Amino acid sequence: MTKDSLYRYLFDGVSVRGELVQLGDTYQQIISSKDYPAPVQSLLGELLVATSLLTATLKFEGSITVQLQGDGPVKLAVINGDNDQKLRGVARWDGEVPADGTIHDLMGKGHMVITITPTKGERYQGVVGLEGDSLAACLEGYFENSEQLKTRIWLRTGEHEGNAKAAGMLLQILPDGQGHEDDFEHLEQLTETVKNEELFGLEAQDVLYRLYHQETVKLFDPQEVIFQCGCSRERSASAISSIERTEVERIVAEEGKVSLHCDYCGTSYDFDSIDVAALFEQAATDNSNQVH
Repeated sequence: MTKDSLYRYLFDGVSVRGELVQLGDTYQQIISSKDYPAPVQSLLGELLVATSLLTATLKFEGSITVQLQGDGPVKLAVINGDNDQKLRGVARWDGEVPADGTIHDLMGKGHMVITITPTKGERYQGVVGLEGDSLAACLEGYFENSEQLKTRIWLRTGEHEGNAKAAGMLLQILPDGQGHEDDFEHLEQLTETVKNEELFGLEAQDVLYRLYHQETVKLFDPQEVIFQCGCSRERSASAISSIERTEVERIVAEEGKVSLHCDYCGTSYDFDSIDVAALFEQAATDNSNQVH
């Protein structure tokens, strides 16, 4: 598999849809931005896969943010993705993180916030408690309660040939009123047999054939998944110029520079006294032009 990809598929004569996502580079870039403990890496990987699967359900241009907040060792884990499958994410933790804990051991008491932001239209936000024993179970509960759609989600992280991998699958009854529980449960049982090494190492077509070779499956063209951070030196400069100039100059006088660090990709943007002077000169010129 040369690219990180998301695949959508349908079953002939059965009102159930499926998704399969396989991630390598995207996952590796997200977890390399900080020295994350292994359990936090796994949580971010599961959240990354989940957000990709959810983003694929969008019927419009926009983005989905899936955020976990809690009072446990992991305070925050968040992934943002858009309809073009451009994803980014970050987590924050404090102290010792249990090696083999459930989502409750990591997050403590907390909740999951799913924010859907269309490019045009109203923003929607759903908040649910972390009630399942896994992230997948929490998401399945969200669909059951808010969308009234029978949904199963599989989220996997691990290593394959020395590289960190994240992958997952989603099955969901279509909202056309034609879906039958028996059909869904049959496909659910087949999907339940998928192995990590298959998800991490096989082409999507081979995974689907192994699981559903007795079914007629229509597989759509894949959509590439990439890591994309929205930070830039220009955005950092804009953020600095919005701060009181005397405060910025005080920091530069004490530190020799003012720095902005991006949590998503780990990049730091440094501005020395000459940079800062140029920033505020430009901001003053822009403001003057707007007045006239």
